[in-house]
Amino acid sequence: MVHYVLIDAPIYEKNIAPDLLSEHLRTVMQMLESKVKPVTLSLGVAESILRNAELPDMPVPEMRLMLKYNTKNYLQQDLPDYIFDCHIVMPKDLGSPDVKMPVKHKVWVGGSKNQLLNDVQAACKSAGLVADQVVLGILGPVNAFEMAQPEVYGKEVTALVDIGFRNSTINIVSQGELMLSRVVGIGGDKLTTGLAEAISVSYAEAENIKIGMPQEVESSLQPLLSPLGRELRASIDFFEHQHDKTVGQALMSGGAARSDFIMQVLQAELMVPCKSWDPTSFLGKALPPQQMGEIEGIAPQLAVAVGAAVAAF
Repeated sequence: MVHYVLIDAPIYEKNIAPDLLSEHLRTVMQMLESKVKPVTLSLGVAESILRNAELPDMPVPEMRLMLKYNTKNYLQQDLPDYIFDCHIVMPKDLGSPDVKMPVKHKVWVGGSKNQLLNDVQAACKSAGLVADQVVLGILGPVNAFEMAQPEVYGKEVTALVDIGFRNSTINIVSQGELMLSRVVGIGGDKLTTGLAEAISVSYAEAENIKIGMPQEVESSLQPLLSPLGRELRASIDFFEHQHDKTVGQALMSGGAARSDFIMQVLQAELMVPCKSWDPTSFLGKALPPQQMGEIEGIAPQLAVAVGAAVAAF
């Protein structure tokens, strides 16, 4: 790892304009001081979908085509003009002599609108870049977790919670397999906005207080965190009931994961140990001196980017 940059994304209503994205990418590359042309981009949960489906035994290109014309049947949702990709989850005991290839497969299906992908490619081209891969941001923490903590990933049951700007996500991994993936419509923006209104300060001041001095506004911050905790707990309850397994811990990423107080409140709601984690721990680092000193505190915010990079190798 030789560099990183944290920069606010452009503000837009529904769909980001290619020229706006292109300018943003130029700024990112300038700040990274990078001359690399191929880039991997991650799509947020508002611009993509991830679904668990049961599909017939067939090659992935045929699955994509089948989904394109029949999303209602297999994904319980009409998704016109979407492009899909599929990951087949093979049975763990498939190599045993008595186990045959199943007639139907458990498949994780990722998708996004064709127009958005065209816009992303056009923006990259305009910025002098090549869109090498476009991946789902929701899977970033899972990919990074597999690399950073392979023993825990392969043997335990863990919830990965990423507190994003507008949405939060929870992925539950059981002994090396992604079992559940959900989106919760509460993110850091809602917490900051609610705190700013509650204590009558600006948005920027509320953001600094939320991360740096949350104990001083405990009575205002806790009611804002409780709905997020309840939604995350509901996902854990659903998984534990369906699979008769217990989630051992919740690893938290995103900007809010830098606050010990926020971790404590969420732990009380989730009723499982909650802690932030370092998705960069498996990487060798050759960072500029200042970033080398900051990486430990910043690391929880890099889970999606690191996971997207892992998917590109």
